[in-house]
Amino acid sequence: MNAIDLLKSQHREVSKLFSKIEKASAADKTELFEEIADKLAVHAAIEEHHFYPAVKAKRTEDILLESLEEHLGIKRVIADLMELDGEDETFDAKVKVLKEQVEHHVEEEETDLFPKVKRLFDSEQLEAIGQEMSAEQAELEEKGEPRRSVPSETAHPASI
Repeated sequence: MNAIDLLKSQHREVSKLFSKIEKASAADKTELFEEIADKLAVHAAIEEHHFYPAVKAKRTEDILLESLEEHLGIKRVIADLMELDGEDETFDAKVKVLKEQVEHHVEEEETDLFPKVKRLFDSEQLEAIGQEMSAEQAELEEKGEPRRSVPSETAHPASI
């Protein structure tokens, strides 16, 4: 799968999970949040380690710097939510903020960054980046609970 298709499929997967958590009982919210947090942790890692560095080489640094700041904000909300139980009075509000931040980030990537990348990269290059990203995704998922690394990533944005 090419890099952009992989990232878009992750965007859709997380969107579906946000829809589920909004309708879930308090007892199920914690488990759904953990699934969302794991998916977002993997997504951010493979973007920061593979996609963004490759794209930066193609002169889209302004978009990337903003994306990294958005990742930082998302990670901070995830870290806050990891401290809460699904029945906490602020849990739903924080999930809503997380969803809004993710939706904003997804919209900017899909309407601004991805079209530029498609013009700058050929299909073979996007496939190669996608393979690297998929390999790291598999490693992170195999280790289990990728969200556990998020609190240690909230001091400053990742570098590329």
